Amino acid sequence: MSDSFPWLTVIGLVPLIGAVVLGLLPRTATRLHKSVALVTSLVVLALTIAMCVAFEPGGDRFQFVQAYDWISAFGVQYAVGADGIALVLLALIAVLVPVVILASWNDADAAPPEQQIAAGTEAVGADVASGVAVRPRRRSVRTFFVLVLVLETMMIGVFAATDVFLFYVFFEAMLIPMYFLIGSYGGPRRSYAAMKFLLYSLAGGLLMLAAVIGLYVVSADQGEGTFAFEQLVGLEMSTGVEIALFSGFFIAFAIKAPLFPFHTWLPDAGAEAPVGGAVLLVGILDKVGTFGFLRYCLPLFPEASRILGPYIIVLCVIGILYGALLAMGQKDLKRLISYTSVAHFGFIGLGIFAFTTQGQTGAVLYMVNHGLSTGALFLVAGFLIARGRSRLVPDYSGVAAAAPILAGTFLIAGLSALALPGLSTFISEFLVLIGTFSRYPVAAVLAAIGVILAAIYILLAYQRTMQGPLRLPAGVDKIRDLHLREVMAVAPLLALMIFLGFYPKPLTDVINPAVEATMKDTGRTDPTPTQGRGDAAAPAR
Repeated sequence: MSDSFPWLTVIGLVPLIGAVVLGLLPRTATRLHKSVALVTSLVVLALTIAMCVAFEPGGDRFQFVQAYDWISAFGVQYAVGADGIALVLLALIAVLVPVVILASWNDADAAPPEQQIAAGTEAVGADVASGVAVRPRRRSVRTFFVLVLVLETMMIGVFAATDVFLFYVFFEAMLIPMYFLIGSYGGPRRSYAAMKFLLYSLAGGLLMLAAVIGLYVVSADQGEGTFAFEQLVGLEMSTGVEIALFSGFFIAFAIKAPLFPFHTWLPDAGAEAPVGGAVLLVGILDKVGTFGFLRYCLPLFPEASRILGPYIIVLCVIGILYGALLAMGQKDLKRLISYTSVAHFGFIGLGIFAFTTQGQTGAVLYMVNHGLSTGALFLVAGFLIARGRSRLVPDYSGVAAAAPILAGTFLIAGLSALALPGLSTFISEFLVLIGTFSRYPVAAVLAAIGVILAAIYILLAYQRTMQGPLRLPAGVDKIRDLHLREVMAVAPLLALMIFLGFYPKPLTDVINPAVEATMKDTGRTDPTPTQGRGDAAAPAR
């Protein structure tokens, strides 16, 4: 069954079918909308688990392959397949979407929490962050969950595509549901944040489209024009053309990642998005950028990657330190978490462009573990904001005394984000640093400073909000602890952090062969270790 069953097509279609079913249900049946969305996401999770079990780590590089002509005149195909890198990211999607649906159960029922502070007898709120009076708006619960399910289909498609043009279609299409999630269900500056997110992404997408067309032209000059990934690997092109095409892909992926200095849209989008949207945005959508580095930039443009790699390493190190320093100074809890992701994506980029097996394996593992830890951080922050109706860190103190479970989940998620040994992110960060050190020791040492800064900004945020005497935002008299639904939403993420912190082998077993294939495509090998104190290391390719 594993050889013939269309796993990737089915798991991509299920959420789309669920979205259509939701669209046919009565608008007022809100509980039914939520239940259908949750069941649909759980079906995708079950199918994805079955697909992962059927995957053979020692088998073909791409498995569950399907290829059908789509636009045959231009060599465009509906072509999908999964290697180990794509597989673990598809599994991350399958885990996070039901978590988001469960955690966002009531989020679309009313205005965002920070807009719900009553002002007299009128249905008017005050935006705590800006002090601007706002009126809570009625929003469609059905539309919220339709957007989440459509977004799931697009995310599955972008990681499963093995045709470059099909990848581009999903790359652009997934912007639409996320734009409406931010713009319709976000915070007080939602319109600005949604438009900024869309414009940045579209600008990058246009550059990538030009590069995709360029790839087709190059392939047509050498035979039959194609967009098939495996046929594009190894194309002969001049260094100038390769650098130009690499740049088109790289800038699009760097914006999506987001990598410094292309990151400026993320703090606004992460802060203004609804909590569930922020989890999917930072936990999955941003991984398309780093996935694109590994899947397309390195194998398709090996010479350009070699030439530009050291400069990208510099950007990654700057991003690690810059993101960490800005996170330390944030008063808005959601912006703080968004800036931590800028630092984390610097680590991921560092591992990718170090061109070592350890670094790239660590980078892929980091993508998964970052989705778990940052997803949990956003969820817990959302639970806190829903109770206090404020995003500002100084408005809270001593929450642990009144809500110990909430504080405990915040602490575990935060410790994972700062890469505490025993939690999953530590393994990722350790592999990235040792993989980078073997080729770029100065960059690895500077990046290690980011580990210290991460401990500072996470522990300071925890201390200020959870410890000390109890203090809550104005108008809030008490704060309740997490209830069962919220615990059920965040518990799987915490469990995976702990499990993968001690036993990452299930992931590394499927990641390693894909990383080795990528290294082979780029023509790079791991640096040769020195044999003795006086021996110089052999030059690495």
